[in-house]
Amino acid sequence: MRRHLPLSLLAGVLPVIAMLSPALAATQESQMWITEMATIHASKDDLVTIDASQRARSDTGSGGEQFLARIALDHRISPAVQVGGAIAYLKSEVDQELRFHQQVTLSKGIWQARTRMEERFFDNVDTASWRLRQRLQASVPLDRAKQWTMVAVTEFFFHLNRARPSDRTGLAVMRQQIGLRHPIGKNLDAQLLYMRQQTFREARPDVVAHIPWLTLSWRI
Repeated sequence: MRRHLPLSLLAGVLPVIAMLSPALAATQESQMWITEMATIHASKDDLVTIDASQRARSDTGSGGEQFLARIALDHRISPAVQVGGAIAYLKSEVDQELRFHQQVTLSKGIWQARTRMEERFFDNVDTASWRLRQRLQASVPLDRAKQWTMVAVTEFFFHLNRARPSDRTGLAVMRQQIGLRHPIGKNLDAQLLYMRQQTFREARPDVVAHIPWLTLSWRI
């Protein structure tokens, strides 16, 4: 067993503790997300990712069902550092969004840290919404063959401006995820996570969503 395993397991325990801490005066809802993803090695250091997500969400709390389609390019500038960007289209029952992002990803062992800046353009808002996302992930192999991997993630979303009257500047969303990843075919992985997502709102109760999230990933 690897000597770093106890420390890595701590990364999985901490998000669970946060999930079990009740949100005060929060509205609870259930969602379900499914994502299909294909990653293509365009070159030794360039990775193209195409993904689509279907998100079953509450009509009242989250704006109804949402569809996302995205294409991203990441370039490795060193063994531990990647830089990249993407364009995405999102459509829900209340609005449409064109989203761009730029990001830096740092990797070392089981750890991965990502900083992402997003520019969001809604069809019903004149001003672009700017959002900063900070993400930390631990991927812990559970067996010697690395057929089963525990994944634990925490992520914070910060609104940098108030594009819509309902926007809250500063910390706006917090996510914790925990689950398993397992290969189910040649170049095909399945990942099933539980995600707790808390949306902070001003003068209204927060919205806490409990989300099972299935991701199918193809490597090309």
